[in-house]
Amino acid sequence: MKKIFFLSSCSTCQRILKQLSLPADVEIIDIKQTNISAEVLDKIALTTGSYEALFSKKAMKYKVLLQTEPTLGETSYRKHILDEYTFLRRPVIIYNDFLSVGNNPNEVEKARVYFDQLFML
Repeated sequence: MKKIFFLSSCSTCQRILKQLSLPADVEIIDIKQTNISAEVLDKIALTTGSYEALFSKKAMKYKVLLQTEPTLGETSYRKHILDEYTFLRRPVIIYNDFLSVGNNPNEVEKARVYFDQLFML
């Protein structure tokens, strides 16, 4: 699989994608237009170890969600990510066996180094 899930209206996602030397065969998917599928989400969750690792607690709708559902479990995280694109941590970068989730500096650097090394081969 060679996909990047991002939000086109997110300046952080745009900045991160510009920093990466992406190969032409990567499919770049705007999650606002095409939400992540259950099949892909499940595969990523297997790799990360949980749906919570893929869930954005920075989303504006998270505070509203906590009012109606104060305790979230793995099933809830999965459901909400599939129902509402804003709950997916982004960007999600999948390239063969490589996976990077989120925009913290360590994840961005990991992706940058991976793609730089990919082109050195």
